[in-house]
Amino acid sequence: MMIVPDSSDLFGVYIHWPFCASKCPYCDFNSHVRERIDHADWRNALVREIEHYAGLTRGRRVTSIFFGGGTPSLMEPETVQAAIDAVVKNWHVANDLEITLEANPTSIEIEKFRGFRSAGVNRVSVGVQSLRDDDLKFLGRFHSVENAKGALDIAAKVFDRYTFDLIYARPGMTVDAWRTELGEALAMNGGHLSLYQLTIEPGTPFFTRHQRGEFQIPDEDTAADLYELTQSMMADAGLPAYEVSNHAVPGQESFHNLTYWRYGDYVGVGPGAHGRLTLDGVKTATRAHRAPEIWLDRVRDTGHGSHDFEPVLAESRLNECVMMGLRLDEGVPIARIERESGMDFSSAIDPVKIAAMVGEGYLVKTDTHIIATPSGRQRLNALLGYLLA
Repeated sequence: MMIVPDSSDLFGVYIHWPFCASKCPYCDFNSHVRERIDHADWRNALVREIEHYAGLTRGRRVTSIFFGGGTPSLMEPETVQAAIDAVVKNWHVANDLEITLEANPTSIEIEKFRGFRSAGVNRVSVGVQSLRDDDLKFLGRFHSVENAKGALDIAAKVFDRYTFDLIYARPGMTVDAWRTELGEALAMNGGHLSLYQLTIEPGTPFFTRHQRGEFQIPDEDTAADLYELTQSMMADAGLPAYEVSNHAVPGQESFHNLTYWRYGDYVGVGPGAHGRLTLDGVKTATRAHRAPEIWLDRVRDTGHGSHDFEPVLAESRLNECVMMGLRLDEGVPIARIERESGMDFSSAIDPVKIAAMVGEGYLVKTDTHIIATPSGRQRLNALLGYLLA
């Protein structure tokens, strides 16, 4: 069984590839469509920015690298190799270094799987999103269910670990329909699944279409039923939720995502990438320019595409560590809350509010942790709004 590192030991490197073949209508990530990409130019720029951040964090030990996007499987394997080599050259790395790459299950990208594995990727996250062809078209995806199944079959043979995403609570979805589809997904799982309810994000094409009444998503009661079914089926299959939307066989949790949720440090490389770094004892927020071409020019000129760093003030550190940590089934250590806020726990969060949420069954408080119950995680935004107000 794989041992998940303690939060104090986690240090991740996130590498953002900002390009996609097309923009999915539900997506609000920093992704762009370009007819031509100079891969050699981008390869050199990513390596330079990695070197820049390594110079600020000497002595740290990297436990995970995550290639996100955008669509990282559109990268050339040589670019992935160069980025991994730069991390290994410039930092200490864990013996069990987790290297994840997000991939789409189209035939062109599947052909690169072995190249990515040779480059050092040992975990792939496949953006399946649906096991129904009509819904894949609705979601703006180019692959078919047959493509997805083929990609997962190859992923299982090529990589040490693999996971895939599904989006549920799609228009017209019933509990029975999701029960059938999730059962099909479980039959193909590799020990980890990410299951997200469809949300309508401002600024996306779906937001405009939804506002026009072109489609409707399930109402709150149906969405709650779909969520509860998801938790039940996944737990019964031996993949309980270790985070609100992520499920794993114990030991198959994502090291990299745990870095975020446990409020560890991580470097953000590439256009629009964010980071959290402790520099000279100060928790610091980093943020790169979003526009790919401007980021690229800045790296050419200065070695990095980042905006000015900003210290994360104690109140924000408190809010961030609680917001992230309560997503996990393990909850948030009280010691972390005290460390980040600089206050005793009873001063950081009103004990009356804690007691009220415990009484309502939304929170558990132990001597060492506060933990959102399954009911609390289902209502996490409201719970956080109350506790942190």
